[in-house]
Amino acid sequence: MIHPLDWHKVGKYFTYREQQIFYIEEGKGEALLCLHGFPTSSWDWQGIWSECASHYHIMAIDMLGFGFSDKPRKYSYSIHDQADLQEYFLISRGFTQVHVLAHDYGDTVAQELLARHNEREKTGHNPLKIKSLALLNGGIFPEVHRAKIVQKLLESPVGFLVARLYTEQKFRVSFSSIFGPKTKPTLDELKHFWNIICYQKGKHIFHKLIHYMADRRKHRDRWVNALIQTNVPLRLINGPEDPISGRHAAELYQELIPEPDVVLLEGIGHYPQTEDPKGVLKAYLEFRKKSTLPN
Repeated sequence: MIHPLDWHKVGKYFTYREQQIFYIEEGKGEALLCLHGFPTSSWDWQGIWSECASHYHIMAIDMLGFGFSDKPRKYSYSIHDQADLQEYFLISRGFTQVHVLAHDYGDTVAQELLARHNEREKTGHNPLKIKSLALLNGGIFPEVHRAKIVQKLLESPVGFLVARLYTEQKFRVSFSSIFGPKTKPTLDELKHFWNIICYQKGKHIFHKLIHYMADRRKHRDRWVNALIQTNVPLRLINGPEDPISGRHAAELYQELIPEPDVVLLEGIGHYPQTEDPKGVLKAYLEFRKKSTLPN
């Protein structure tokens, strides 16, 4: 396990809308962008990072409001803005094509990026092509997303108060409950997750970040159709024990997505890359071998 302080040391920062954004990158080869979930950070990928870096130029950004990036209090957080951030980072650095591996909140950002890709392909001018997209557990279908009670409370009018009163102990209980029965996070892992969340008092903006659930409902058709209508190779890697977006979400994916490519990691919950990094790596590397769009 890579300690968060070591993760932070090897990362860098860039400026986006006057905010300092943390990112980390390693390796050579085709560009692979990893998109993290709520309420965590790029550190989520540390379990598969080194192996992926031996195959690809892997990059991960702590999205605005998350991890080691700035967490402004007076800011309108949205999925569209986070997608803008990803595009700004990649295009400003000269990338014209990228593979994407996403989880949870990052799934939704990836769906918006994919929708833009699909639209631009029709015009014949696409400054950032998505070559493939692999999704881990996430609320890609809001109609079957089973939000935790704390998420619903954060989205309510008293969300700001819930965020302030949220404690490490409450986090440990809630966070552990979404993992598989035999793959619960250790106390050290829970401490690391919590410390990263609390960087720059991050928990105090939970009620602002949670707006992504409303974004999902509002833009459901755009983001689901992006998956249905694309020519980009897709794979869902799902931990079926996840109470939020587990087997039930994978079953709907198989119903709605043409020629669905789904890998179920039995016994695994909401954080496959943490619970079963070897299983995620195997599923992802096999996906890349069999399905990559030509240049």
